[in-house]
Amino acid sequence: MSYNYTEDIKKRLRRIEGQVRGVLRLMEEEKSCKDVVSQLSAVRNAADKAIAQIVAENLQQCILEEQAAGRDSSKLVKEAIELLVKSR
Repeated sequence: MSYNYTEDIKKRLRRIEGQVRGVLRLMEEEKSCKDVVSQLSAVRNAADKAIAQIVAENLQQCILEEQAAGRDSSKLVKEAIELLVKSR
């Protein structure tokens, strides 16, 4: 099954990419550990939110497809939860 990623999620990832470049710039400028870790924490939080959005959107699409085909979608929910747990 293929998945169409929304422009919103791509925009989120481009923002994360910019945040990572910002962290590298802080390192090159020899900024404090506190500043670097603080920005890395923001990157991690943004990535966690992106993961959750991708899983949620994909789950919704998959459930609708399974229901349309008359199949049980409970396995999909379990897989989605496992993906979220693994990502932490």
